[in-house]
Amino acid sequence: MRAPKYKEPRKERLEARLTESQKELLLRAAALRGQSLTDFVVSAASETARGVVRDHDLLELSRRDQVAFAKRLLAPPAANEKLRRAVEEYRAGEVE
Repeated sequence: MRAPKYKEPRKERLEARLTESQKELLLRAAALRGQSLTDFVVSAASETARGVVRDHDLLELSRRDQVAFAKRLLAPPAANEKLRRAVEEYRAGEVE
């Protein structure tokens, strides 16, 4: 597997202390993927981070949407002319 090409220059650094067994595990996993240790750690951490952020954003959006939905159910807006016409057409059997 080739080293990934990044859209922006990699200028930032990240350091971590780990146990010997953790490093051995990461080295083995990187080798299995055909990546350097650095590329493996960066890609694995990035994948996990994207998942955490996506899950958080979905949960937040869900809560916000639930509140908005409940508010609309409890206090719906007044029907506009387009909605009134649609209801009339439906009741007249003009809509399938």
